[in-house]
Amino acid sequence: MLEVQNVTKSYRSGARRQKRQIVKQVSFQCQKGQSIAIIGESGSGKSTLARMILGIEKPDSGTVLLDSQPVCRRHARLGKMSVLFQDYKSSLHPYFNVRQILNEALSQCDTPVDDKEAHMTALLERVGLSAAFLNKYPQMMSGGEAQRVAIARAVITNPDYIVLDEAISALDMSIQSQILDLLITLRDKYQLSLIFITHDIQAAVYLCEDLIIFNDGQIQERLNRHQLKDLQNDYTRELFEKQFMN
Repeated sequence: MLEVQNVTKSYRSGARRQKRQIVKQVSFQCQKGQSIAIIGESGSGKSTLARMILGIEKPDSGTVLLDSQPVCRRHARLGKMSVLFQDYKSSLHPYFNVRQILNEALSQCDTPVDDKEAHMTALLERVGLSAAFLNKYPQMMSGGEAQRVAIARAVITNPDYIVLDEAISALDMSIQSQILDLLITLRDKYQLSLIFITHDIQAAVYLCEDLIIFNDGQIQERLNRHQLKDLQNDYTRELFEKQFMN
């Protein structure tokens, strides 16, 4: 289970280097197999929260646990948690071909693979790419193809959780829907838990059962997508009306 326990995070900014609290005493849990969307506008603090969930940054107070172990300890999350970033192309090593990219991910987990080549080929086919992509480099791919490779890399270690930080927002609308459908297929096949960090409510509702509305570094409301007709929080209502009216 993933447990976020009362985490806070502040940064110094401005000429006077004053501290500003970006994430404020946030707590929630995500069971294995559960998918949660964290929905917030730009500047809400959701990406800072994502970095703490991934163990990239330590909270000033509170803790993030994965199976009762702090995620800031690399061994606690190794092979159990993967990530998909918004800037999918820069997240792929520019001088590695796809075979090297996937092999590097495999080398960082303890899961034994008898035939790596066959495993990589099968996984590429599962994300909609041919075996020929094993020899391609990131600069030879379209945005959608590069994101499919990034998804294959995220899944190849057989993780329990994948954190997606605005992972589809840089893609064309038609490609976004394809990637969302692919994520749903992989989620169901591999029993994955998805933590979907996004500003896009429609994508969040499509992909995830559970929704966390995030604003000003705090959880405003947590609800199931079947509760959208009965929103209790004023900010949540305004956010949904703004997006669906546009």
